[in-house]
Amino acid sequence: MSTVEFARNLSDHPASDDQRAEILKNPGFGNYFTDHTVVIDWTEGEGWQNARVEPYGPISLDPAASVFHYGQEVFEGLKAYRHADGSVRTFRPEKNAERINTSAARLALPQLPVELFVEAVKLLVEVDQAWVPSGDGEALYLRPFMIATEAFLGVRPSKEVSFRVIASPAGNYFGGELHAVPIWLSQNFARAGHGGTGEAKCGGNYAASLAAQLEAEAHGCAQVLFLDPTDDNAVEELGGMNVFFVLDGNRLVTPRLNGNILHGITRNSVLQLAKDAGLTVEERKFTIDEWRASVADGSLKEAFACGTAAVITPIAELRSAEGTMVLPATGEDAVWRKIREQLLGIQTGTVEDTHGWLTRLV
Repeated sequence: MSTVEFARNLSDHPASDDQRAEILKNPGFGNYFTDHTVVIDWTEGEGWQNARVEPYGPISLDPAASVFHYGQEVFEGLKAYRHADGSVRTFRPEKNAERINTSAARLALPQLPVELFVEAVKLLVEVDQAWVPSGDGEALYLRPFMIATEAFLGVRPSKEVSFRVIASPAGNYFGGELHAVPIWLSQNFARAGHGGTGEAKCGGNYAASLAAQLEAEAHGCAQVLFLDPTDDNAVEELGGMNVFFVLDGNRLVTPRLNGNILHGITRNSVLQLAKDAGLTVEERKFTIDEWRASVADGSLKEAFACGTAAVITPIAELRSAEGTMVLPATGEDAVWRKIREQLLGIQTGTVEDTHGWLTRLV
C-alpha cells in the first residue's frame, strides 16, 4: 500500500438503482459513467498529493493549461469483472501501471508509483461497485489518465499534473453479437513513426488515426490497419488494437515491437496463452505482401485483433483502394476463439488463473 491517504467526498446525488439498472441493460461502450472519480495532483518539488475521491463531473482548467496546447497527456484502459462469488477483480493492473509510466516518461510527465495506481483503481471500484455489470462479456471499463494542468504557454514540461481515474460500464466494443469484422488498409496515413510516440499510449496517436478511421468507416469497416512504409510496408497495428495471424504449422505470428507499436497487455497475454496451448509463437516483421501471399496460397488460416476494449475480434476482410481480400472463415475450433474463451475465462473467474494475473478489487 502507498503512504498517500485518499480523502472521500462522495456524491450526494448518485444515480438511482432504477437509473443504473436501465443503463446496465445495454451499456454499449464509453456511453455512461459512474458516480465518482479518483484524483491525485502532482506539483514539481512536492510530488503526488491531494489524493481524493470526488463526484464525477466536469474538470475546471485554465485555458492556458499545457494539455490543451501541447498535448501532454497519457492514459490507460483496463476492466473490472464481476465474478460468480460477487467479488470484483481486474486483470494485470500492475502492467497498466508500468505502461502508463513508460508513456509518461516519453511525454515528459512524472512517474506514478505502481502501488498508488492500483490503489486508485481499487478505490474507485470499491466506491462505485454497484456499476460493475454481470452480463456475459460485460465489465466495468476503467480509464486512468494523466494530464498537464499548468497554465503556461512556454514549450517545456508542465510543472503541475493531474492523475485521474474514471469508469464506464461496457458491453461488446463493436456492439451486438461477436462476429468477424472487415478492416480498412490505410495507404495514405501513418499512425506513428520511428522515434515518435508509437509505444506511448497518448491521445496524439489516436488523434492521428482518426482521419484514417473516417476513411475506413466510409468503406464499411470497423477498424483501420496501419503499415510501416519505411520497412517494406510491414504490418504494425490497428487504430486501437494489436493484430495476429495464424499460419500453417500451428504458428501464431504478430508484428514485433519496433518502437512504433503499443506494448499491448492483451497482446502479451495472448502470446502467453498461445504458448501454453502449444502454438509456435513468432514475433517478427510481417509485411502486407506476405499477408496477401499467405491468403493466396492458403497458408493463412486466421487473422484477429486484440485489445482491452474488444478483447479478441476475428478479421473477415481486408479492404483497400486495390480491392478486397477475403480471409478464411473460421469455425468453433478456431485459434482466436479458443484463446478468447481462455482469456475471458481467466478474467471472469471461470478458468483457473495459473499465471496470477487477477487482482481482487472488492
